[in-house]
Amino acid sequence: MLIGVPKETKDHEYRVGLTPASVRELVHHGHDVIIETDAGGTIGLHDEDFARAGAAIVDSAAKVFAAADLVVKVKEPHAQEAEMLRPGQVLFTYLHLAPLPDLTRALVASDCIAIAYETVTDAHGRLPLLAPMSEVAGRMSIQAGAHALEIEQGGRGMLLGGVPGTLPAKVTVLGGGVVGTNAARVALGMEADVKILDIDLRRLAEIDLHLGPGVNTVYSTVDAVHESIAEADLVIGAVLVPGSSAPQLVSEAMVRDMKRGSVLVDVAIDQGGCFETSRPTTHSDPTYTVDGVVHYCVTNMPGAVARTSTFALNNATLPFVVAIANKGVEGAVTTDPYLANGVNVWRGNITYGAVAATAQAEQVPLDTILAAG
Repeated sequence: MLIGVPKETKDHEYRVGLTPASVRELVHHGHDVIIETDAGGTIGLHDEDFARAGAAIVDSAAKVFAAADLVVKVKEPHAQEAEMLRPGQVLFTYLHLAPLPDLTRALVASDCIAIAYETVTDAHGRLPLLAPMSEVAGRMSIQAGAHALEIEQGGRGMLLGGVPGTLPAKVTVLGGGVVGTNAARVALGMEADVKILDIDLRRLAEIDLHLGPGVNTVYSTVDAVHESIAEADLVIGAVLVPGSSAPQLVSEAMVRDMKRGSVLVDVAIDQGGCFETSRPTTHSDPTYTVDGVVHYCVTNMPGAVARTSTFALNNATLPFVVAIANKGVEGAVTTDPYLANGVNVWRGNITYGAVAATAQAEQVPLDTILAAG
């Protein structure tokens, strides 16, 4: 199979779909790889590194899309890339289609096969391809929030851990999954006063056992959310409904009750955001203020630490890329039901329920399509 990797185009996105080591692995399995020139140069993965691993270097994304059977990316394709997709071509990347109905329609129109990292599962129902970037984003959310709390950034002028004789900042984390746990871990390390809210009592018990008495665990209700964010200096939005739009836990009225100069970091913004006042931002212009509250809503947070993120992501995605290349996409999804869960669009049909619902379109189950031949 011919696997192609274009250079990412999102604002300040320097991750790359394959590392040289991943290329070497695919070549070892008998496959061909093409990489757009300078796809990884910013993070020290240069064209010559990819060439030594066995890849051919091409000078445009158009050539990658025109030739590749399987396109491996990091972020969702923009409109011009979606137009380059062709019938039967496989796209393997983060898609986050729930808040992007126009992109969903473009993928359907292209007649491609689109597999989303974020909906691939494992035997335990976890999300193995989302987890590494959730770890990165969770840890980064505290860095970003701490910076936004500085006076020059519009914040309250608080140091998360304080110093002897002063109180630490109060950090509220909405959601106890991978993002929330990693955020709490870093916040605790910076000696902040940390609280996590979740609706899963078993998960709260696990967090309490794992992170210890430094973190307060609270069952999430509307009142608990309202009270917790009203007293917080930094709020991390870390809720997730796989493949679907994030629930909006915080209304604009709740934001108005927050302290002036407090900070919201919405890690769920890829899925539409969990604050009513959230809107997507970029690394070039990461924050804005609503009712005196600083909002950080960058849609590709892990891109800021692109080298770490690229290697972490490749560790998780490479076995699936190899499987698709070795078996063909139909063989891969037929033999691996967990990879099959990643299929969002198949040859003009939306196969993932939550994506179909937000696009106001019919869902056609993948099993039905494959059974029909």
